[in-house]
Amino acid sequence: QVQLVESGGGLVQAGESLRLSCAASGRTFGSYVMGWFRQAPGKEREFVSTISRGGGSTLDGDFVKGRFTISRDNAKNTVYLQMNSLTPDDKAVYFCAAARMMTRTISLYDYWGKGTQVTVST
Repeated sequence: QVQLVESGGGLVQAGESLRLSCAASGRTFGSYVMGWFRQAPGKEREFVSTISRGGGSTLDGDFVKGRFTISRDNAKNTVYLQMNSLTPDDKAVYFCAAARMMTRTISLYDYWGKGTQVTVST
């Protein structure tokens, strides 16, 4: 079993950057594909990005368009999401999750963190 704890959210102004972190417990972190999702108020949870076990492959949601970068450090059991050029539309709770395969499909992620709030002001 994997426990995930997100951090790094907060309030920023439009155009600024944030780096989210997700720390995982356990010695099996490297055996999981990791992903980031987000959920804005009143909207469904949305795929953001996913990264392979070794970090060599990534897949982004259509809206990312190069603004966000996912990475991982298996020695630190941590996955990151660097978010640049933030806009008010990026306001959401951001979740990290662990899966057995690279996928955009929410239901295929086995473990979830509780999320971290990101708010972007104009």
